[in-house]
Amino acid sequence: MGNYKAPTKWGNPQFSGVKCYAVVSKWDRVVSMLIGEYLHTLDSKKRLSLPAKFRKEVGRKVVITRGLDSCLFMFPLAAWKEITKKLQSLPMGGADTRGMSRFILAGAVESDVDAAGRILVPDFLKEFADLRSRVVLAGVSDRVEIWNEKTWEEYKRRIEKGADQMAQTLGDLGIL
Repeated sequence: MGNYKAPTKWGNPQFSGVKCYAVVSKWDRVVSMLIGEYLHTLDSKKRLSLPAKFRKEVGRKVVITRGLDSCLFMFPLAAWKEITKKLQSLPMGGADTRGMSRFILAGAVESDVDAAGRILVPDFLKEFADLRSRVVLAGVSDRVEIWNEKTWEEYKRRIEKGADQMAQTLGDLGIL
């Protein structure tokens, strides 16, 4: 036993005849699900505390960018990489695709989640979404939307009024 050396790599002859395989299916992947609605405060230093549930899902670094309907989109890095891949695959010839790529990508910033679970919202994004001291964080599957509280309440009322029609449309498409 005194002459035994631990193998240093998998190609070592001591392992000949042994094959290792990693089988991963789409069911084995852990998929984050960002859901829920939370009211939080944006402090005077433009820091926003993330709900504990979101902190676990997003990790230590996020990407914040201009969103639609006057809110901000915040993506965990893995989800952001998927978004950028999709945007990169779009043809540059279309004005709409160029415009949307510029809107999403040029307005994006990486932000660290600090030890207290806060992110820093840059001035230009704060102004874009008209964020005040009270903001709503809404989990929407692969992203968190950051809303001005009043804008969110108005938007939510409008959507709730049209929910039956939207459900009908989704039913017609076979989604609901």
